[in-house]
Amino acid sequence: MEAKVVLQSRTPTGTSSQGVNKQRCSPVRAVLARPAESIVGSGTKERLRLKLKPADSKREVAQDSSSFHNDNWFDLWAINYLSQSLQAATGVKSMLSGYESLVETTAMMSKKFNTKTQQELVMQVLDTAIPKLILNMIKTLLPQSQFTREYFAAFTTMFFAWLIGPSEVRESELNGRREKNVVYVKKCRFLEQSNCVGMCINLCKMPSQAFIKDSLGMPLNMVPNFDDMSCEMIFGQDPPTPNDDPALKQPCYKLCRANQKHTVKSSG
Repeated sequence: MEAKVVLQSRTPTGTSSQGVNKQRCSPVRAVLARPAESIVGSGTKERLRLKLKPADSKREVAQDSSSFHNDNWFDLWAINYLSQSLQAATGVKSMLSGYESLVETTAMMSKKFNTKTQQELVMQVLDTAIPKLILNMIKTLLPQSQFTREYFAAFTTMFFAWLIGPSEVRESELNGRREKNVVYVKKCRFLEQSNCVGMCINLCKMPSQAFIKDSLGMPLNMVPNFDDMSCEMIFGQDPPTPNDDPALKQPCYKLCRANQKHTVKSSG
């Protein structure tokens, strides 16, 4: 990106303009760059970035904005376990591995089953993944309170990055006081990979809200932002009714990968 800065000399205050050579400096080309602290250590990549044309810069920004995940052994185990559990419960089969297998499995589910069945199947898998004894113990020992809400939020950020991507705990006001009961996901991994509003709603948002409320006694409102693919998980807050939930009125992406039976109509 280039910016042309033209500097012109001015006549000093109280001095006649006669005898003063009016000089116009030649155009100075300035290159807009990041602050020095951002450039240090970035090497050739940053120097090449400065020479890009505006169109190229936009394409690079779009590429840099994509989320890259370096899954460790635990992440891969959890991803494969969830994918295989969904396949066993639904009868679909994916020959892929890792997160691609999970996305392909859920995409096939969205095409094979109606929205209600999709949600029920996910809840069934979640229910069998954790022993009833542990669920009942958590529900009994951790009744809803500020501590429990904040504990759930912190636990989610630490142990579910493999599913939703990096996240952080944020504050919200609940019952007249501030609590750290919100998980903010900058870019949801599942929504980004599936690129489908209906899959987000029926295979993540709705069943997760119902499972956590029914099995753990914790109200949860998941608020996806389909413009930037971020999401807020607000523990302790009941979600809106389906008729009043803005997420359920959102049209799907034009490049939706599933483009099948959704709560919302796809525009693809």
